[in-house]
Amino acid sequence: MVRLKRILLVEDNANDAELTMEALSEHNLVNGVDLVRDGAEALDYLYKRGSYQGKQDGNLAVILLDLKLPKVDGLEVLRTIKGDPKLRFIPVVVLTSSREERDVVESYRLGVNAYVVKPVNFGEFIGAVKELGAFWAIINEPPPTTLKRGDS
Repeated sequence: MVRLKRILLVEDNANDAELTMEALSEHNLVNGVDLVRDGAEALDYLYKRGSYQGKQDGNLAVILLDLKLPKVDGLEVLRTIKGDPKLRFIPVVVLTSSREERDVVESYRLGVNAYVVKPVNFGEFIGAVKELGAFWAIINEPPPTTLKRGDS
């Protein structure tokens, strides 16, 4: 039985999280989305620590990562993911309101797969998230499982 690929949404803003979930639901992807509210919780999820201890591997299609997060910021989460041979092949899309050049440059330096600035307009925001979700969860072909585990 094939398990559906999941999306990890790392977002501390309740309104943005709700809008993102709404947009993903339009592609019937919302049941495959796990939401965490800060960088520390994202790392706990990925490393199966704390309340995520014992959870099955998520078969993640993509991580949608905000940068401005409490506890551990998004750049540190990205640095950890891309620096870990067991996690580095999970696609990460920064989905943030930051247009700061240093955030864009540092995200790409750390290995982000895409950098998307959240549109201010509601319709544009919904459209952007729908496209992101559809591409990464449905269209994109991820690397083989053995490669994801660090077996190169």
